[in-house]
Amino acid sequence: METKTDEPAAEDARTEEAATAEAVTEDGTTRAVATEDASGADADADTDADANSDAEAAGPSGVGQGAGAVVSVALGIVSLTGNWVGTVAAARETLVGQLRTSSTASVSQQIKEVYGDAWHTTALWAGLFALVALVTGAVVLVRPAFGAPGRPQAPWIKSVAWAGVALGVIGLLLAVLKYSDVLLGLPPAS
Repeated sequence: METKTDEPAAEDARTEEAATAEAVTEDGTTRAVATEDASGADADADTDADANSDAEAAGPSGVGQGAGAVVSVALGIVSLTGNWVGTVAAARETLVGQLRTSSTASVSQQIKEVYGDAWHTTALWAGLFALVALVTGAVVLVRPAFGAPGRPQAPWIKSVAWAGVALGVIGLLLAVLKYSDVLLGLPPAS
């Protein structure tokens, strides 16, 4: 009677060889194409789960959109509270107005040249900051329409972007009212 002790060991070796098939890619490296465990079940499920998590990590993370939303809010606040550029430009207009009216100007012209032009310059810069805040917030809100389909925008990004748009609209409205002298116009020289 013959013993068949060598057959199971040889069968296990063949199973291990067949368990991993390799393919050569274009750049000469090899990669595993299919793997099977000893029972013959497909073990690609673990590999597919890892590939899906890597694909999600490689996709857009929304960091840029979040940053854009925060910048929009910051610019909206700056348009409402004032900014360094507007202050410097207003001071320059005040100086130019003083130089123009230093000798022979009426009181109403002095008020307009010294204070009115500076007020309008401040309003103009506030309006520019408000417009940039409005546009930045709107771009963040419409960005998902041009991005990866099925990838929703985080709710906090939408909320912050809407806040930036709202602050931009309010800042722009106030800037127009200040520039047109509807809000806090110059006093008449009497």
